[in-house]
Amino acid sequence: MSQTLMALAAALPVAAGWSLHSLMLRRRIEAARRDPLSGLWTREPFEERARRSLESGHRAVVVIDLDGFKQVNDTYGHAVGDAVIATAGQRLNRWSLNNGGVAARLGGDEFAAIVSVYSLADLHWTMDQLAEELCAPVEFEDHVLWVGFSAGVVRTQRGSRAAELSRLMRCADEVMYGAKQTGGGWMAAPDDAAPAYRTVNGRRDGRRGTSKEAA
Repeated sequence: MSQTLMALAAALPVAAGWSLHSLMLRRRIEAARRDPLSGLWTREPFEERARRSLESGHRAVVVIDLDGFKQVNDTYGHAVGDAVIATAGQRLNRWSLNNGGVAARLGGDEFAAIVSVYSLADLHWTMDQLAEELCAPVEFEDHVLWVGFSAGVVRTQRGSRAAELSRLMRCADEVMYGAKQTGGGWMAAPDDAAPAYRTVNGRRDGRRGTSKEAA
């Protein structure tokens, strides 16, 4: 018995060491899958999580582009531009987590998210939350910066197949460009997830904004 206890006692530090090593390795792997500037997931791990999320219930796939970012970057320099991206990433991450979702930086000033949305009213409320987050001023050193956003939204129904994610992302991207061409804000495709002229359009104008349903 004593020999067994001694063997177990000798093995404990080794087991603890392996456990710590495994934890550090998992953290390094996770860090490598996150965008270093925004802290959000990169495309591949985001899509893995988004596909699982699609099968869990009613969701909205959102593709987002920051309006006015290029002007900020060109005027104040890359350090200020990086601060805008980092702040937008933090705000988008907070918003997506509060709405049962996950978010990613796709590259440049383009982002994506998938969140829980159960009705048209819920969609308005959720996206207006996002507008409040992303349109708030960004303070960096002695600068107070304002950027807007354009977003395309596609709602899904329960049981949507994971294989549909790429189609939903393309649709949301097309709708986002439609929103950008009409002055920014968010625009949602109909529930059949097909690009169409009939949309739900939310506009942000400076510090204040409204939502409306367009015919």
